[in-house]
Amino acid sequence: MQKYNIEQLNHGRKVIDFMYWDYLAFYISIILSIISITIILTQGFNWGLDFTGGNIIEITLSKPIELDKIRNYLNQNGYKDPLIQNFGNSRNIVIRLRFSKENINKDISENIITIIKKKIDNQATLQRIEFIGPNISNELTQTGIIAILSSLISVLIYVSIRFEWRLAIGAVISLIHDLIITLGAISLFKIEVDMTILASLMSVIGYSLNDSIVVSDRIRENFLTIQIGTTYEILNVSLTQTLSRTLITSGTSLLVILMLYFLGGLVMKGFSLVMIIGITIGTFSSIYISSTLALKMGIKRKHLL
Repeated sequence: MQKYNIEQLNHGRKVIDFMYWDYLAFYISIILSIISITIILTQGFNWGLDFTGGNIIEITLSKPIELDKIRNYLNQNGYKDPLIQNFGNSRNIVIRLRFSKENINKDISENIITIIKKKIDNQATLQRIEFIGPNISNELTQTGIIAILSSLISVLIYVSIRFEWRLAIGAVISLIHDLIITLGAISLFKIEVDMTILASLMSVIGYSLNDSIVVSDRIRENFLTIQIGTTYEILNVSLTQTLSRTLITSGTSLLVILMLYFLGGLVMKGFSLVMIIGITIGTFSSIYISSTLALKMGIKRKHLL
């Protein structure tokens, strides 16, 4: 394989000194991780019906009605803490009732549509009724946890086989870092955790892994092709070479997710917000966390030969 020095390989372009900020970036990540864990432990999560069980009722109104008005009437009639959202347009609403002793009733859906017809809109029509029992919600919770743990274990096995162990550990820790901070944001903003949010978390893991692999692959390649240069310099040139690809990929992804956030309605807000946070944190960690950890663990050219 032909050998190059750093100037030849980077075609004379300026190499950005990313590693100059490695300690600052590392400390910021540690602080954010500690804050996220603290928020999760103290505030917990806003579990959706997929995990708690309950009723989902879709109703079409003859005209738009303020959601607070519907919520107040349901509270007055004994249905505690209903989650009410518009669906598709301002006349379609979704009412979600969590599984609780107060909300156990075989005729709950008929009772709610009767209340709405009497108090709010006598032309309202019932479109869909769905009930998620506690047994189903427990199974979904277990399945969700198993899915995330399985993905992390699979990633660990994959990167361990493909890369030198220092790069592999850096990539895996950066994934865990991204997941912790994203979960902290979900807890902080009280985002309702349902199967859609679980899907967004899996997407964040895949996105972060892809970024880390691209950076790690370039680091390995440069260690083999750059003849003269320290580990510090090789990491900087590798990150500089992958920066444009990282920014373009992250930028285009964020553009699409932002459109979903602003134009996708309430149904997509939770999913898109989690994706925005995950992509942002994943881009940061792929540049600093995995590379910084590999540098601190003493990776050298001889380890990759």
